[in-house]
Amino acid sequence: MDYVTITDVVDYESEDPVLTEAAQVMGEQAANTIDQLAREVLAVGTTVQYSDARRSRTDFLATCYATAATLRQAVATLATNNAHKITRMVNPSTGFLTAPINAAYIGIVHPKIVYTLKGIAGWVPVEQYPSQADVIDGEAGAFDEIRFIQTSNAKTWAIVNNIASTALTIYGTLIFGKDAYGISRISGEALKNIVKPLGSAGSADPLDQRTTSGWKATFITMILDDNAMLRYECTAAI
Repeated sequence: MDYVTITDVVDYESEDPVLTEAAQVMGEQAANTIDQLAREVLAVGTTVQYSDARRSRTDFLATCYATAATLRQAVATLATNNAHKITRMVNPSTGFLTAPINAAYIGIVHPKIVYTLKGIAGWVPVEQYPSQADVIDGEAGAFDEIRFIQTSNAKTWAIVNNIASTALTIYGTLIFGKDAYGISRISGEALKNIVKPLGSAGSADPLDQRTTSGWKATFITMILDDNAMLRYECTAAI
């Protein structure tokens, strides 16, 4: 939850609809906050795939980048766990440079890891999908049986590796099958934009100088099936 205060001077001296713009900013902040809170719950799943055959996070080297082999191994792990794919097959079209897209799991990936993925043979950028109607908001592309959604909110850890005692950032890509997790909200109270106009505070605003615009939300995120999700950890090349 959060709010901003808008003074009467700002309101009548600005050419822009300040209250409307404040509501938009608050909406973006609310979505970003909820996204990060959900990420923290989902990032503790017990099915983990480390890049470069590492056995733990503290064994990572700076060059433990995402690779085709370990990503395919992650897909194999989910398939072995009988995790059902989320998206259906997208067949190729007659369009120039289009490529078929497998039925796929969904991966939530950091932009710095997408940089590496773009250099992997077999990566299909979103602009080469045969149907743009099937593109998910924020989707960067696909590899093997994973479609990747890019966000800077992807999970990271700052660690010191055991080998050279150097500081590293580890990036976690959360890869989901169907029904891996659930989000529940209280009906009617999931997310509210609350505006208090000038003077609504009574004696606390005796000169009608302050308007506030804010938000509050109620929700819960829970892992439903650890076998239907996997956390893929690697370092970034940039």
